[in-house]
Amino acid sequence: MTVRYLALAAMALLSGCAGRQTPYRAAAPGSVAVKLIALNDFHGALEPPKKSIAAPARAGGTVEVPAGGVAYLASAVASLKAANPNNAVVAAGDMISASPLISALFLDEPAIEAMNRVGLDYSALGNHEFDKGRQELFRITHGGCTKYTSRTPCQVDKAYAGARFGYLAANTLDEAGKPLFAPYAIKRIGGAKVGFIGLTLKDVPLIVDPAGIAGLSFPDEAATANALVPELRRQAVDAIVVLIHQGGRVTGGYNGCDGLDGDIKPILAKLDPAIDVVVSGHTHRAYVCDYAAIDPARPFLLTSAGSNGTLLTDIDLTIDRKAHKVTAKRATNVIVQGEGYKARSGDVALTEDYPRFPAAKPLSDLVARYAEEAKVVVSRPAGRLGGAAPKPTDAGGESIIGDLVADAMLAAMKPAGAELAFTNQGGIRAGLEPAADDSLNYGQIFSVLPFGNSIVVTGLTGRQILAVLEQQFDDSTARPTPYVLLPSANTRFSYDLSKPRGSRVVTVTVDGQPLVPDRTYRVALNSFLANGGDDFPGFKAGTDTRTGMNDVDALERYLAGPNLVMPPVADRTTEVKSK
Repeated sequence: MTVRYLALAAMALLSGCAGRQTPYRAAAPGSVAVKLIALNDFHGALEPPKKSIAAPARAGGTVEVPAGGVAYLASAVASLKAANPNNAVVAAGDMISASPLISALFLDEPAIEAMNRVGLDYSALGNHEFDKGRQELFRITHGGCTKYTSRTPCQVDKAYAGARFGYLAANTLDEAGKPLFAPYAIKRIGGAKVGFIGLTLKDVPLIVDPAGIAGLSFPDEAATANALVPELRRQAVDAIVVLIHQGGRVTGGYNGCDGLDGDIKPILAKLDPAIDVVVSGHTHRAYVCDYAAIDPARPFLLTSAGSNGTLLTDIDLTIDRKAHKVTAKRATNVIVQGEGYKARSGDVALTEDYPRFPAAKPLSDLVARYAEEAKVVVSRPAGRLGGAAPKPTDAGGESIIGDLVADAMLAAMKPAGAELAFTNQGGIRAGLEPAADDSLNYGQIFSVLPFGNSIVVTGLTGRQILAVLEQQFDDSTARPTPYVLLPSANTRFSYDLSKPRGSRVVTVTVDGQPLVPDRTYRVALNSFLANGGDDFPGFKAGTDTRTGMNDVDALERYLAGPNLVMPPVADRTTEVKSK
């Protein structure tokens, strides 16, 4: 690693709450220096995701540093490995699914192969690893070409061999109460024994299709990890690292820890102090925390590298092999700067303030191979839209793209008797920005709805629909509140958050008429919601359920009609306040 890189890494460290970090010291005699290289929430981002990291500029202020792209990520990993041969590359889950088309079209086989080539050693399971069900997860992990989804496996790699890294799943249990994958792994690194525990969030059942995880259970994260600590200690490990797909948020920069909050905090408060490092994810936020500054009894490092391979966390541990303990630790997030891009606000150019990583050719070749295979599909004309429909930024409110998807679902399922439709914000992964001639290509449409959900029509009474709408504002759930469902154009509702839970929906109309409690309505939903996903169990009460087309096909059909579709006005849900 160059002197210049070390200087820049130090500058980045100082930009956040690095003053709280335990200083890193060279290994003394009898000790070994171990490097961990961590990432999370890669989501099949093979190509540069056109994202930037706001970082301290050498001349003062901040600079937007273009980041990401797996070929550059591989080079950055290699650079960090070169600094210390005693290393391991680890991840905190969501390596696949919710992916760009170049990976999703091929069931994320290229994302797994990319991580093989990057040199990933272990990853926790994230919630998105379960998006296509247990059997497809086994296939994508272990290899093979058996078809478990609506998409065809092994379209490019006819001998797909699966992952060469290990998934760890201590709190993902099968029907017999056994971990679905190994609960932990021990790796000897430079003579030191490091134990890695893999955890996914216990709330997986709330945010994936229940049908895909039937029979699985997800017990408490901290209790599971703590129960494994004595077992690892009996095996004389020198350090314990938790890889967990759950995370937090901070108010500072990507190396900061100010204002740490989120679902990770109550987990951290219960973790055994013997744990040395917690590599986290899920929230797509970047942070580095010396947790001793928050809880002196738990002096572990807490890290997260954002998402989409835009950052890597460089973690250095000094391990006393005789005492079987970590004597020093430090971490910093490293920006994976690879290539500039054009944004709405202008060019995001490469900067000399931070290291530039060259593209690793084996990864560039892999990406080019799949991009070429996907090109015909991606560029195919797929409809028109008379203006932008931005991606939602807040699950608590309505969005233009969400309303547009609900309208497309209703139009697709009207022949099957659908009278109204609902969709969810979490299922929408991108907005739509048409070209100057209003045209869209299939790649854009696919990016909006990459999960491959089918649309179903189910019968729900007005009373049942009202109960589901109340669940949007139930602050006893694990998901954010409010979490507003997105209705088709003929459906409107208002709500008052100052009212007691269970009575916050004020009005509901369908086709301009008040919802009739005892009447059965035919409701179009994606299959995820119909199975109770996003913690809406009320939708599971539907009767005479019929399955229709894929949601992305419905959106394409809607936008490819003879008339130009205009973006809807987001005025279907209204918050009112009691006087």
